[in-house]
Amino acid sequence: MIINPFEFRTVPSIQVAWGGARRLGELLSVRFPERRAQLITDSGLMKAGLVAPVAEALSRSGFSVTIFDRVVADPPEQIVTECVASAKESGTDIVIGLGGGSSLDIAKLVAILLVSDQALADMYGIGNVRGMRLPLVLVPTTAGTGSEVTNISIITTGQTTKMGVVSPQLYADFVLLDAELTVGLPRTHTAATGIDAMVHAIEAYTSKHKKNPLSDSLAREALRLLGDNLVTACNEGNNRPAREAMLLGATLAGQAFANSPVAAVHALAYPLGSHYHVPHGLSNALMLGPVLRFNAAAAAPLYAELADVLRVPGNGDATSRSNAFVEHMDKLMVASGAPRRLRDVGVTDSSLAMLAADAMMQTRLLVNNPVEVCEDDALALYREAF
Repeated sequence: MIINPFEFRTVPSIQVAWGGARRLGELLSVRFPERRAQLITDSGLMKAGLVAPVAEALSRSGFSVTIFDRVVADPPEQIVTECVASAKESGTDIVIGLGGGSSLDIAKLVAILLVSDQALADMYGIGNVRGMRLPLVLVPTTAGTGSEVTNISIITTGQTTKMGVVSPQLYADFVLLDAELTVGLPRTHTAATGIDAMVHAIEAYTSKHKKNPLSDSLAREALRLLGDNLVTACNEGNNRPAREAMLLGATLAGQAFANSPVAAVHALAYPLGSHYHVPHGLSNALMLGPVLRFNAAAAAPLYAELADVLRVPGNGDATSRSNAFVEHMDKLMVASGAPRRLRDVGVTDSSLAMLAADAMMQTRLLVNNPVEVCEDDALALYREAF
């Protein structure tokens, strides 16, 4: 088989360590000479008591720590501006993101903006970032977004639109995977973020233009880990093996889709976050079933392969195995306890046409889908999910 030319990029260093966040200063002090850290997180993690032990661990190893805890879901540009101002005031020379995808996305951009005179607005799109950045460390507290290993940051612009910055400079220098940080994640968030990670693996595996053997391998292993452990992690939140498998699976899926980009599920999910503030992982979970069925005719051979990865019972041709895969994913989402209908999260029937029009703006994502999606298709998919 001839291998089509491709490039694969990822972060240079990942450490997996249960309880590693409580030793973060020790881990970083031997890797970085910088000592003035900006720790970027959200107020929920502060209240949950997850941030203080990390800050103390940094302080014990000689880091001075400034905590910025004002990150919110679907962060607007103003959060980036405020975080940069805080970091400049404290003389930050190393940026640490601790949290879900929003905190990690903010940390990536702050690390660039602290040493760049380029405006954030000029960075949106693919490959538009100029120059370098400060040292960047990312520590995820959810098993879902994969942001810790991607070169992408998503920011809310205006009232309801989202824009992405995609550039190699957004790859972190060091990633810590400490699944102990995910133990307190509620069932609903565990389900939504876990399904989000599965969407990353599936869409990377079926991406139209940049699918490649390395991303395929990562996507398959990610899907195996996630599929085997999602329900257990939801039902038994303290189950260490399940939590570790979910976090590693989410990271592998992140590496896959950073190189073989996601598609229509994400394109249709973004307007739900912008207009209704539905968490990103849940938005993906809500749109996954309809998009899988929409893509099935074109993606059947690949879905059949993923059915084997998940050890879905049965046999038959590619079409029957593809159908079995889609049915299995539906059952898995039901078993996880995640909401299943748009109406369940406050979406109104009268807004579906508006959501479809907004989804069409996500051309960066839609171009990767195995099947072309027009506005009428998007509206039909929202109606199916409603």
